Amino acid sequence: MMPPIAIVLLSGGLDSATAAAQAIADGYRIIALSLNYGQRHVRELLAAKQIAAQLGIQEHFIMVVNLAQWGGSSLTDQTVTMPHDGVQTNVIPNTYVPGRNTVFIAIALSLAEAKDADAIYLGINAVDYSGYPDCRPAYLEAFQHLARLSSKAGLEGNAPKLVAPLVMDSKADIVRRALKLGVPIAQTWSCYEGKEEPCGLCDSCRIRDRALIEAGHAALATAIGQTLHSPSL
Repeated sequence: MMPPIAIVLLSGGLDSATAAAQAIADGYRIIALSLNYGQRHVRELLAAKQIAAQLGIQEHFIMVVNLAQWGGSSLTDQTVTMPHDGVQTNVIPNTYVPGRNTVFIAIALSLAEAKDADAIYLGINAVDYSGYPDCRPAYLEAFQHLARLSSKAGLEGNAPKLVAPLVMDSKADIVRRALKLGVPIAQTWSCYEGKEEPCGLCDSCRIRDRALIEAGHAALATAIGQTLHSPSL
């Protein structure tokens, strides 16, 4: 009997790689989907390819959806300054990309229906994150409702289940889960800057650094050439 299929949105970062490994552990055959959306940190797409290979994922789609055409975020617009002041409570930073997860999940739903997939695994996280509105349980619940209404599969009662295994994990817990599942953490890429080495100063680097320290694995940061600046956010 063939195993069920899960689509995994694989960005190349720690969270999505861990979600992919969790889907494999849950017994799914994985189809990975990565998006080149005009992000500065296009380096993450190379990481996504490496992670897919390491995890034995044989089917991997990389799509171009150029959200940088209209900008609106420091991740997609070089004229917008990348924040390096740390995460501010109750403030959505300019690294938020308007509509990004909504676009990504919609594409994943299309792929899932075409491939008769049972689930879509997402690495979204609502605990140690930068305040993005599209990383919250309420958002996920609303999109699951949309999935049931917006497709032939949904109307027939077979809408793929949206699974966010990390949504309520702390970032340190994600590191621990990743290690338990055999995720090649040193090959993941989290930095928002599109440079050869992680900057160590953007929100994503700060959150990752603190998590590695809290989980007792700070050495993993230096394994990818990252210098730990400060565990503070």
